[in-house]
Amino acid sequence: MPEQPTSPAPERTVALRRRSDFNNWISATGGVLAVCALFSFALLVWMDFAKGDKNPYLGILTYIVAPGFLIAGLAMVFGGAWAQHRWAVKHAGAAADKWRLDFTSPAQRRRLVAFAIGALGFVMLSAFGSYQTFHYSESNQFCGQVCHTAMNPEWVTYKRGVHARVDCVQCHVGSGAQWFIKAKLNGTHQLIAYTLDNYNRPIDTPLKNLRPAQDICEKCHWPEKFAGNVEMTFDHFLSDKKNTPYTARMLLHVNKSQPGHPSGGIHWHVNENERVEYFATDAKRQVIPWMRVTNRKDGTNRVFRTDDFKGEPPADKIRVMDCMDCHNRPAHMFPTANDAVERAIFAGTLTNKLPNIKRVAVQAMSQKEITKDAEAPQKIADFLRSKYNEPDHAPELAGAIAEVQKVFAATIFAERKADWRVYPNNIGHKDWPGCFRCHDDKHKTAQGQKVRSSDCNSCHTILAQGKGNELELLNAKGMDFKHPSGELDAELSCADCHNGGIQK
Repeated sequence: MPEQPTSPAPERTVALRRRSDFNNWISATGGVLAVCALFSFALLVWMDFAKGDKNPYLGILTYIVAPGFLIAGLAMVFGGAWAQHRWAVKHAGAAADKWRLDFTSPAQRRRLVAFAIGALGFVMLSAFGSYQTFHYSESNQFCGQVCHTAMNPEWVTYKRGVHARVDCVQCHVGSGAQWFIKAKLNGTHQLIAYTLDNYNRPIDTPLKNLRPAQDICEKCHWPEKFAGNVEMTFDHFLSDKKNTPYTARMLLHVNKSQPGHPSGGIHWHVNENERVEYFATDAKRQVIPWMRVTNRKDGTNRVFRTDDFKGEPPADKIRVMDCMDCHNRPAHMFPTANDAVERAIFAGTLTNKLPNIKRVAVQAMSQKEITKDAEAPQKIADFLRSKYNEPDHAPELAGAIAEVQKVFAATIFAERKADWRVYPNNIGHKDWPGCFRCHDDKHKTAQGQKVRSSDCNSCHTILAQGKGNELELLNAKGMDFKHPSGELDAELSCADCHNGGIQK
C-alpha cells in the first residue's frame, strides 16, 4: 500500500521568560557604588561613635557625602532599570535587552570577570579611603587649611599660640552626644556657607554656640589650683624719636584663696561660692551696663547697673560669666600692631636705630589703603622709604622694610578684614576695655554700692618699672604706677587713649 502522507509535526512553542529590567550594566554599576557607599557609611558611623572625641567635620563626610554616593548609586540602579524598560517597550520584538548581562556570551563573561575584579577593588579602596578620611578629618590641617581656607587668620594665629598642641575639635566640640550633634549641624551650616562663598569677613566672634568653659577649659585647667601670684614682665617702647624702652614688672593676683579664707584675686569671678552674670548690649560683649552677683549658698544677690541703664535685661540675654569672658582669645590671639612691632624690636629683628621706627612701623602696617594681602608688601615698602629717605638711613632701611612686611603678614589679614581691631582681647585693659567693662566706678547697686574699684594695685603689684637701672630697684610691697608720658587723667581708662595702633 502506498504510504500515506504524514502531516508536518506541530511547531513547539517555547515560552521565553522576560529578563528583569535590573539585569543591565548601568544598574550593576550603580549597585556596586551603592554597596561601597553603604559600607563606607557603616564604617564611618562605627568609627565616629566609637571614638571619644567627636569631630563635626567627619560628620559631614559620614552623614552627607557617604549618603550622597549611596543615593547616586541607587539612582543608577533604578535609572538603569527604567532605561532598560524604555528600550524594551520601544523596540518590542527586536534586540530589546540593550545593556543586559548575558552570562552565556563568552565576551560578556570576560567583561563580567573584569567588572567583578574592579568592583572588589573599589570596595577595598572605599574601606581604606573611609579609614584614611576619618583620620585626616581629625587633623588640624583639615580644619585650618582644607575646608576652612576662609579661616586662614585663625589657622595662623592658632599655630603660634599657647594651645598649638591642642587639637581644634577638643575645644570646639569636646565630648558628649548633645554637643556632638550641635557641632555636626553647625559644621553643615559652615560647609554650605563656604561652598556658596557667603560667609562673613571677618568671622564673627564671640561664637554663640561655644559650650561653657567648664566643659572644655577645665578639662586641663583647674582654677582652684592657680593659687597665689604670677609674675609678669611687659616690655614696651615709647613712640618717640629714640624708641625709648619702658618695662613694667609686676605680680598678678590670680587667686589669693587659701583654705579657711575668703576667695579673692582675679579668679574670684568664677569661684564656687558666687555666680556672676552680666548683660551686654553689643555683639562683641564690650558694653556691659548691668551685672548681678548671686550668693550660691543663701541665694541673695546684688545687682549693679550704670545710671543710664533702666529696666531689666531680657532673661535670655543674661550670660553667666566664665573663663571665656576674660580669656576670650585663648587660641587665636591677634596682637596689636603696637605689640607686634615692640616684640620685633625687643627680639632685635627690627632695628631701633631708625628714629621713630616704632611709630612709623605701626603707621605703615595700619594704612587704610591696604585692602589686599598681596599689595601690602609694596605699600609698606613705599611708606617706609618715604619716611626714611635720607642717606644715613639706607643701611638699616632694607632690613626694617623686610621685618615690617613679615610682621604684617603674620598679624594682619586685609582680605579677611581680620586683625586686632575687630577681635578685642579682654585680658587686661590697655588696648581694649577688658576689666574696665565692669570695674569702671560707674556700676552701682540701688543702695549706692559700687563694684570694687580697679586701681593699679587691685589686681597686680608693681615690683619695678622704667628702664635701665630703674628695673633693679625692686619693691616687694609694690609701687604706684608711673605713666611714662606724665600724669594720668583719673576720668580716662587706658583704652580711651591706647588702641593698639597710633594713640588717639
